[in-house]
Amino acid sequence: MPQPTSGDVHVNAPLTNVSVAFIQQTTLYGAHRIFPIVPVAKQSDVYFQYNKEDFLRDEAKPRAPGTESAGGGFNLTTPAYSCRLEALHKDVDDPTRANADAPLNMDRDATQYVTQKMLTRREKRWIDSYFKSGVWGTDLTPTTLWSAATGSTPQEDVETAKLAIQGVTGFAPNVLVLGPNVFSKLRTNDRVRDAFKYTSADSISVAMLAGFFGVERIVQLGAVSTTTVEGAATQTTAFLAGKHALLCYAPPAAGLLQPSAGYVFSWTGLIGAGEGIRIKRFRMEHLASDRIEAEMAYDMKVVSSALGYFFASVVA
Repeated sequence: MPQPTSGDVHVNAPLTNVSVAFIQQTTLYGAHRIFPIVPVAKQSDVYFQYNKEDFLRDEAKPRAPGTESAGGGFNLTTPAYSCRLEALHKDVDDPTRANADAPLNMDRDATQYVTQKMLTRREKRWIDSYFKSGVWGTDLTPTTLWSAATGSTPQEDVETAKLAIQGVTGFAPNVLVLGPNVFSKLRTNDRVRDAFKYTSADSISVAMLAGFFGVERIVQLGAVSTTTVEGAATQTTAFLAGKHALLCYAPPAAGLLQPSAGYVFSWTGLIGAGEGIRIKRFRMEHLASDRIEAEMAYDMKVVSSALGYFFASVVA
């Protein structure tokens, strides 16, 4: 006797309480959390930089009665910045929007899409600008890698770097930037775990690592990016940041007479930009679509290479 099948009594429909999209958490991005962001009114300009040695040199001398005091002075340079405009858009056409089933929201999804793309772009530029050899005052690969089962000395290596930076600038470095593999290996490093064996060595946090290394902040660069082109037979995704670490000095905010290892200049001419990103929506009538467009205009400058110490390939 014929009986109805499951297909006869139920028509598949999209779930309205779940969907899947690989939108990375903003905490995985570090470009906006390491060096101060400097809002600038002009897309390109210059800034004053005082000569470091002129301020650190001892030039005061004993003064005899009736004689002039010793004189001194300092030199100025005017490095330039240029905020390059970068943009990406996604079009939402009218038929697709009208036919989209819940919980799809094509405008929201397009906004999330272009925003993440711009964050990834900025993160990659930060890494290409700062997180590599040949940029900072010192480059070092430890004799014993921090991932070694025995004999690694990450704390001592960082202390050596602190003295190297402070010895030539007078500023104690306060930020340690870690690639994701470095952060992971340090959490399981015997030296690190031993330091917390009477507390909670099984769940070593970022704050605990900062205390271990004696820095104000540790920033983990954890964002990933697809490295293959669309349509490739095999798709590959990888961390943006390599197996490196950067110790540097970065003040909480930019200011007059305020040194920093680096500054990120963000053009305020993009009205409505938040975190340096402006999202626009405008009509493309000839396409019967609305365009969701993201824009950024920024420049990343090494302000003082002496305020950075780069550890290259510190883990296997």
